[in-house]
Amino acid sequence: MAYRDLEVYKRAYQLALEIHKLSFILKIRDLSDQIRRASRSIPSNIAEAYGRDKSVNDIVNGLRTALGSNDEMLFNIEFMKDTELITQNQYQKLYDEYTICGKQLHKLIEAVKNQQTRN
Repeated sequence: MAYRDLEVYKRAYQLALEIHKLSFILKIRDLSDQIRRASRSIPSNIAEAYGRDKSVNDIVNGLRTALGSNDEMLFNIEFMKDTELITQNQYQKLYDEYTICGKQLHKLIEAVKNQQTRN
């Protein structure tokens, strides 16, 4: 399966686009840069994990890196809400989407690991 076909990749990519747009209205430059990098890191690491013929361990490690970036985004959006840089509605939408993305990454990691044990 190509990474572009993965639901988690599609979700993470759309979130990265949304965060990229949002980051330009923030007045804190280092936070804007950080959320752009972290949000892009999720789909980028998914793509890299599936990009070449890699071992299952390489794929799992790439997906775990994506999961770490996803958790970083959960922190950042909570921080932005608590500092009133985003509204409660913006926070809730992003929180819900990143939570789903994290669950999808967990399931994908387990599926890849289970595939290894079957082979």
